[in-house]
Amino acid sequence: MASRGTAASVMPDRPVPRPPSDDVVIAVRNVGKVYRLYDRPQDRLKHSLLWRFGRSYGRDFWALQDVSFEVRRGETFGIIGRNGAGKSTLLQILAGILEPTVGEVHVRGRVAALLELGSGFNPEFTGRENVFLNGAILGIPRSEMERHLDDIVAFADIGPFIDQPVKLYSSGMLMRLAFAVATHVEADVLLIDEVLAVGDVFFRQKCYRWLETLRERGVTIVLVSHAMPEVEQFCERALLLDGGRPAFLGSASEAVKRYYLLEQQGRTLAPPPKAAPTAADLQILSEFDPTEADFWPPPEAFFDLSKATQVSNGWARCTGVALCDSRARPTRVFAQGETACFFYEFEVLRDIEVPVGGIVIQNDKGIHVHGKNTLQYGTSVPLQVPKGARLRFRQDITLNLQIGEYTFEVGLATIRAEDYRRLRAWHHAELYARILRLCHLPGLGPLVVTWRNRWDTTQLTHHGVADLPGRCALRVIGPEKQHTKECSVENPLE
Repeated sequence: MASRGTAASVMPDRPVPRPPSDDVVIAVRNVGKVYRLYDRPQDRLKHSLLWRFGRSYGRDFWALQDVSFEVRRGETFGIIGRNGAGKSTLLQILAGILEPTVGEVHVRGRVAALLELGSGFNPEFTGRENVFLNGAILGIPRSEMERHLDDIVAFADIGPFIDQPVKLYSSGMLMRLAFAVATHVEADVLLIDEVLAVGDVFFRQKCYRWLETLRERGVTIVLVSHAMPEVEQFCERALLLDGGRPAFLGSASEAVKRYYLLEQQGRTLAPPPKAAPTAADLQILSEFDPTEADFWPPPEAFFDLSKATQVSNGWARCTGVALCDSRARPTRVFAQGETACFFYEFEVLRDIEVPVGGIVIQNDKGIHVHGKNTLQYGTSVPLQVPKGARLRFRQDITLNLQIGEYTFEVGLATIRAEDYRRLRAWHHAELYARILRLCHLPGLGPLVVTWRNRWDTTQLTHHGVADLPGRCALRVIGPEKQHTKECSVENPLE
């Protein structure tokens, strides 16, 4: 086990942390990293010569402060945060490239790292030679690297370029070779920093399948990424950094929601005009008639939210979530193709403009299989909602999903009325940059999709995660005449 840091000498007022237990392969205790910044190049020289005489130049910048966490064997752990939050610095400390200024780091076992494209490669060496170079850097005997060489070359799949200098490689080829080496050296800990964003879709799929294999083998994976769906899918827990400090440590889903709240800071919407709301403004409009008896379910249909996590900016809170079948009967189990009716209510804690409500459904692997909100439905909504009002949503979703267990989340956001009026003018990125997240409840459920009890074609409606609308036609060309038979997925036996 490697141990780094100087907590006992630098911070004597704190007790020296005990080594981690056998199940913990990474233990980070009160780690900080400081850099000295200078306004002018000559200040660096002055400081190095004169600091002993009380003359100081420049200023301290803490890239990391008071970071503590543990990662257990076989766990996939995410590190997320905005640009400049300290993610890559922390990963380099875990890899042993940087030493912490304060604190202590314990890493148990062999560590392989994918930190930057081409890191650890000599540009003048061929790909094959760099395989052995990387092995030497990791302390792996050449005989062991020779044993893995064929697998590494096959996984990288860069053809004859394996015997060409890597300075001739594209970024995708570099990533292929680096990933192949790092994942075939039988490491106990694998550190990955953003590199999976490079490469074509086929290689990314192969990488994700291999990461699943490594997890099954008990390899600990630490992933730094700006791709939040990737973090939710692959990581059990995540650390959210903000300005070098821990902002949250817990489930990956909740960490991602808190990241979104941090990301939207600086573009907080101004309160709507104080004009007196009209009766139409106060009415919560919906494509469902709120006067219908089944618009809102009975009390027994609602989830117990006393222990549910609410990730909020303080502008709203969720006061109710219910799940029913199409007959308004409370249930958590649906046959494939049945309709689930989701009900959710938010109390608005300050004046807002156009409300945006929606649901996201995730499968047991953390993949978002469906997500839709009132903007995408084109639901009628008020242009202003006053503080103290309650927003009640009903969202019906036909569960044309793969059989299995799912979770779901509900959320409330808002958008300016002037931006809402120009809804069709915005591209996706422009529109969602104008949406302010207010409150999200991740990890509600479970929601179970089972086999159909009655079926007109087959019991299983489709293969894969989701059923997509479409048609299927068959044409038979015989030796004498042509026969045509078309079948629709809506009623293929007619």
